Amino acid sequence: MSEAESTPVEEPVSESTAGIEAIPEVEQNTALVSGLTLEHSEGRYRLTLPSDLDWIDLWPQVQLYLIGQEHLWSETLPVDCVCGQRLLDQSQLQQLAEALSEHQLRLDKIITQRRQTAIAAATLGYSVQQGELPPLLAKEIDGNPEPTANPLYLKTTLRSGIEIHHDASVIIVGDVNAGASIIAAGDIIVWGRLRGVAHAGAKGHLGARIMTLEMAATQLRIADLVARTPDPPRPPYPEVAYATDQGIQIAPAYSWGRVFAVSEAP
Repeated sequence: MSEAESTPVEEPVSESTAGIEAIPEVEQNTALVSGLTLEHSEGRYRLTLPSDLDWIDLWPQVQLYLIGQEHLWSETLPVDCVCGQRLLDQSQLQQLAEALSEHQLRLDKIITQRRQTAIAAATLGYSVQQGELPPLLAKEIDGNPEPTANPLYLKTTLRSGIEIHHDASVIIVGDVNAGASIIAAGDIIVWGRLRGVAHAGAKGHLGARIMTLEMAATQLRIADLVARTPDPPRPPYPEVAYATDQGIQIAPAYSWGRVFAVSEAP
């Protein structure tokens, strides 16, 4: 008998793996799309999202990018999300927060140029910075500067730890709790109780005002002037804080009847 020829035996193809493409390994520290970055500074991370991709295309890339970066931290750290002109709704912000939480990161602040995104973020309880961050102390600007943004209107209660930054006036329909803060280049109007920190005219505009139904703020600032509020009147009534040569003064809103106007500064 002739010796049988040996033939290679083919391994059977598993139905569970047939037709499945290998997932490319995520290279550490490398963004999968241009403009997607995660940077660390002073105990916080800054996640920047590009504005030129649809969310349905960007979101999978964000998830993969976080997987490739998670070796960089060993404890839960706060994240500032910079989304620029990208429009994010509440469901997308919640998606992002859940994904960050899975990688031991905590979404804390949304930095945006879109008013709708700022409103969605504040409604969910995140700190918000809309536009360029105004300086806490600034010199008076000559003349009346032109507005750089529309007023920011929020119908919500600002809880402790929430910060709102805006390049124009800020209007809050709701309370501002102790531990919350508002920094606005223009006026601050609170249709409720103000117990946190309010900084109006943050870019140096001394004509800015702070108006609220109940003035019980931890601290008031107008431009580079600082004041603490006295105990609120009982029963409370609407009051206006404004800058004078003697510092910040507080007056009943009804006494402003003929001269009251929202500041024309940003």
